[in-house]
Amino acid sequence: MRVVRVGYLISGLVSLALILYILNLIYPYYQTPTEVVLVTYDVIYLPLPKKVSNVSVEEAILWRRSVRDYAKDPIRLEDLSMILWATYGVTEPTWGFRATPSAGATYPLEIYLVVGEEGVLIDGNAYLVAGVYKYDGRKHLLRLVKQGDFREELYVAAIKQEWVRNAPVSIVICAVFERTTSVYGVRGEVRYVPMEVGHAGQNIYLMSTALGYGAVVVGAFIDEDVSKVINAGVNEVPMYIVPIGVPKTPYRTTFKDIENYIIKARGG
Repeated sequence: MRVVRVGYLISGLVSLALILYILNLIYPYYQTPTEVVLVTYDVIYLPLPKKVSNVSVEEAILWRRSVRDYAKDPIRLEDLSMILWATYGVTEPTWGFRATPSAGATYPLEIYLVVGEEGVLIDGNAYLVAGVYKYDGRKHLLRLVKQGDFREELYVAAIKQEWVRNAPVSIVICAVFERTTSVYGVRGEVRYVPMEVGHAGQNIYLMSTALGYGAVVVGAFIDEDVSKVINAGVNEVPMYIVPIGVPKTPYRTTFKDIENYIIKARGG
């Protein structure tokens, strides 16, 4: 009887191990330095927003530059999470207001992410699958749109600007103008939506700078080709491509340098 029971026990443990192994293949968990991140085939539940930088707002503004030369290092998933949150994540829990101000809280923007091969480090040697993703700011997650490294196609659509191809990731900001023009008419199209895109772009710059990355906003591209690369919706108009990566040469200056410049400009 004992032999039989031990046999059943071993058989049960083997079955359980097999089930757990299969579940891990389908729904793998990766331990980051801060928390466990659930990564399924088509949904990435990003690390939750939190204070992660010791760089002040003043320093982020001082050090912000358009960076076009990147090292081959990936972006860490926890840092990408904060950059996306700063772009269009929720910052007010009662009404769900976003990090970017929006006329009448119409929130016309849609945020896509083009990830290169080994462009986003999850943990250890685990990388986010290369592909095009769409950011859901309310749930703070990414949904896979299509798999593959599409940086070359995005580079061609962006009139062959090298930094688009070389960056490990690029954020593509699209606008659904009707959300704002339905309230504000033509003023929404010519003023409010472009202003909102600018707000989002600056947030990307500042958070990227605070986390040690460099970014550059790109407005020169063929709209229709960019839309095809990211599989944009019918009413989603591309407005910005923002490559992000580790700068080959980080820009740094001091407030003393700025003080000297201003005094000299004043004729002192």
